[in-house]
Amino acid sequence: MAQLLDGAGKLGWVLLKSVLRFTFMFFNNCVAIPSYCLYLLLLQPLRIWDSSAFWHIEGVMFKWLLAMVSSWGWMAGYTVTEWGDDVRPISEEEAMVIVNHQSTGDVCTLMMCLQDKGTVVRKMMWLMDHVFKYTNFGVVSLIHGDFFIRQGKAHRDKQLIYLKEHLEKYYHSRDRKWIVLFPEGGFLRKRRETSQLFAKKHSLPHLTHVTLPRLGACHVILKSLSAQQENGSVGTDTGTRNQTANKRKGLQWVIDVTIAYPKARPMDIQTWIFGYRPPTVTHVHYRMYPIKEVPVEAEALTNWLYQRFVEKEKLLAHFYDTGSFPPPEGQKEAASRQMTLDPTQ
Repeated sequence: MAQLLDGAGKLGWVLLKSVLRFTFMFFNNCVAIPSYCLYLLLLQPLRIWDSSAFWHIEGVMFKWLLAMVSSWGWMAGYTVTEWGDDVRPISEEEAMVIVNHQSTGDVCTLMMCLQDKGTVVRKMMWLMDHVFKYTNFGVVSLIHGDFFIRQGKAHRDKQLIYLKEHLEKYYHSRDRKWIVLFPEGGFLRKRRETSQLFAKKHSLPHLTHVTLPRLGACHVILKSLSAQQENGSVGTDTGTRNQTANKRKGLQWVIDVTIAYPKARPMDIQTWIFGYRPPTVTHVHYRMYPIKEVPVEAEALTNWLYQRFVEKEKLLAHFYDTGSFPPPEGQKEAASRQMTLDPTQ
């Protein structure tokens, strides 16, 4: 009987905490998002007079909003430990960021771990599923200039054309630096079986912790945003006037990000909102590739992307077996660093 009462008490506390968190976040959104929209509406004359100043201010407020979302997880004890390359020194250089995709919590995790990476959050562009356009945060992403992509063969070709046009119109004019995408094209649990069947049919590696990436968006981004490279990649024909004025170098890096959850149990957005899971550390591994090492020709790029996701498979298998990522080649131990969410940054 005592155990039953104790269990009921713990359940009651979890439910009460969830209700309080949801209420707080509801009013938080009701104040923060309309304020963001209203300030930018009032600043429209500045956008005409000095667009760079306007988008600088917008970026600062955008970072504040993402910090707000990050704080929801932080207050519940959901933190991030980082592994691999330190990406902070290249925060002011242009980069394409490719990430494995397990759940809606991946976006929240990235929002948190990129907060201490200089101006990255202010100057980043997201590629996300079009469904996010209809969420509470959709209007913010729409104003910021993120790209909402429709999945499926019926939309694929048109979406890539729209993406190229979107990059031409917004990437350089709004001084974007990092562009973040999930090349798998969907959540692991939804795509794993299809990916494995495709791999078996085409004699490709059998993957369990990730799925085979899709080429389309990566190919468009590299062709649109890369400067002329020694490995034969094409030069950009986008934003020529702005690029020349700002002496942009184009993409300089591809950053391969691997997100790992303890016991392979992904966090979702509901967990971040209600906070019903015990404090959890999510692990994020970075590996940087200079753009000159990344091919742009379709077949070579496909093989390169497949190699990256085979590496992700090995990284995640090692993590799930040992609780840590493997050390870099030539080193005995892998160093990790605890990410800190600092509201003053």
